[in-house]
Amino acid sequence: MSFTSIPILDLSLAKNPATKPAFLADLRHALMEVGFLYLKNVGIAQEVFDQVIREGKGFFDIPEEEKLKIEMKNAPSFLGYSRLSAEITAGAIDHREQIDLSTEHPLPEGGAPLHYNLLAPNQWPSSEVLPSFRQTFTDYMKKMGEISIYFTSLIAEAIELPADAFNKYFDKDQQHKLKIVKYPDVGILGKEGKEGNQGVGPHKDSMLSSYLLQASRHRGLQVQNMRGEWIDCPPIPGTLVVAIGQGLEALTQGVCVSTTHRVLSPAAGQGARFSIPFFQGVRGDTTFDDLEKVGVGQVPEHVKEQRRKVLEANGGQKLDDVEFTFRKGCVASTLGEATLRNRVKSHPDVGERWYPEILRSIREEQARAAAASPPVNAAVVSPEGKAVEAH
Repeated sequence: MSFTSIPILDLSLAKNPATKPAFLADLRHALMEVGFLYLKNVGIAQEVFDQVIREGKGFFDIPEEEKLKIEMKNAPSFLGYSRLSAEITAGAIDHREQIDLSTEHPLPEGGAPLHYNLLAPNQWPSSEVLPSFRQTFTDYMKKMGEISIYFTSLIAEAIELPADAFNKYFDKDQQHKLKIVKYPDVGILGKEGKEGNQGVGPHKDSMLSSYLLQASRHRGLQVQNMRGEWIDCPPIPGTLVVAIGQGLEALTQGVCVSTTHRVLSPAAGQGARFSIPFFQGVRGDTTFDDLEKVGVGQVPEHVKEQRRKVLEANGGQKLDDVEFTFRKGCVASTLGEATLRNRVKSHPDVGERWYPEILRSIREEQARAAAASPPVNAAVVSPEGKAVEAH
């Protein structure tokens, strides 16, 4: 039977030898049957979460001119501020305002591959308007990076791989990313809100795992089960919401499931929804040949059989609304190149300024696909659905 709720796991149980086996069993269930889970007791004090939320919400209260000083299109890194309704998912506009940050890197050297532009310093808001913002999020991203690497080792153990199976895909100074997102309610959106309540369209996360801090009381995040039903993932204080990415599904030969999810904008009068997702990074120079031919080794056959039984119990095949974007045979040969193309697709204004040739190539692909594809039912996401980073 397909899931009807999201499981809650206690990370502190993984650190006790007496309770770790039961934790890993519960984690395996979540990985195989849901692709989403709540994680509590992650090792971050509640007052730290509270400060992160305060600083994150406070960003949207600073003057518009201060936000525009750090607008995303000012730099080729896709880091910085995005105005309301500036991003596209599943071929439709996402009604959200956000700032993208990452664990910082120096600017790439001349002659480096184009996707190295994604490794860069952040565009920070001025300390004159937000004096504690930079330090708060620098510290939070560092801690979340450590948690995400540790949790990935537990994922490996849960499916009977060596704990260090995924380490080859992490740089020593691995870049991780974070967004601070505001979803206005549809009343504030006005005419745009009447045209649809897509905060983020149906999509899957692209890499290994992501960790969402739901920063307001609102519902809105929904996860699609194997029957095609949308299951609410409401805020639970003291938890992070973990989503499994498509890269992890591919590396585990389909054992760990990446699940389609979306965000609905709050109803009129409910006020804005805020969220702070953290996205675990993967080494950008990773090739698709390595991902597909080498990977992390073979998941044991009895573990694969357990996943096959889950599929059989739910109709024999996986429901897949959203096409897997990072696949062999695409234009890109490395994960970094594919990520860059996806960022250009999501933020065409940045693409026009910094990557016009890539944007032109993407638009030509879209035109060919549109010409070749028959009309689709409006309830089904078109092939423009893609792996993105949002919650």
